[in-house]
Amino acid sequence: MTSRAPEPRRRRGDYGVDGDFAVVPARWQAVIVAAIITALTASAVREAVSGAPVGTVATGLLALGSALFVGSYLYTTLAGKFQVWAGIFGDFGLRGDERALDLGCGRGAVLLMAAELLPRGRVVGIDLWHADQTGNSPEATRRNAEREGVADRVEVKTGDITRLPFADNTFDLVFSNLVIHNIPAAAGRMAAIDEAVRVLRPGGRLVIADLLATHRYRARLLELGLTEVRRRNLGWRMWWGGPFFPTRLVTATKPF
Repeated sequence: MTSRAPEPRRRRGDYGVDGDFAVVPARWQAVIVAAIITALTASAVREAVSGAPVGTVATGLLALGSALFVGSYLYTTLAGKFQVWAGIFGDFGLRGDERALDLGCGRGAVLLMAAELLPRGRVVGIDLWHADQTGNSPEATRRNAEREGVADRVEVKTGDITRLPFADNTFDLVFSNLVIHNIPAAAGRMAAIDEAVRVLRPGGRLVIADLLATHRYRARLLELGLTEVRRRNLGWRMWWGGPFFPTRLVTATKPF
């Protein structure tokens, strides 16, 4: 019997908000965005009162667009990514005894969904715990594992995904969600791809969701000899603010 995808609406952990908070904390980002939308809305009202239709339409559209951008972003980080990854994992037909690795696991949103599907397996999450998620820390991930009831099959490590501390051919499944693009140099991103392939067992699956350079990931995987290499758009549930910021998925299989 194959494993069934977990129900994405029953998450018990606290997974925070995805984003870059290294320079400006999340709270201040929220205040700034709210102030911008409020100012644009007030400007649209003033233009309407003064009888300036062009200004009213322009500022009104800016206010509406900003609100839709924020709404799309929050939907993706708080709900959409769970729905999308439930479908991705559900397509794999996992046996339930696999060993899996999450590259850049953060607070465990995707890591722990995988763990639910592997009652006889093991899931390892590795991260450098940068401020690309609110409250990002190994302690937060372990607390979420406890809340989701999967702590007995989850291991959390601190490490660099361009130099993975694992032996060759260790994992049946290697996956990553919106992480590799954070590596600043192209050489570093390719090193992360190479490392993911190195630790993947023959016959194992590699799954990478990311915002940028996914066509290069696909090309590199083909160079490395992987098979069933595919790339696709994950759709509106993983738009980071709108259709101009989509997430794409790259999947591949390591040959025997």
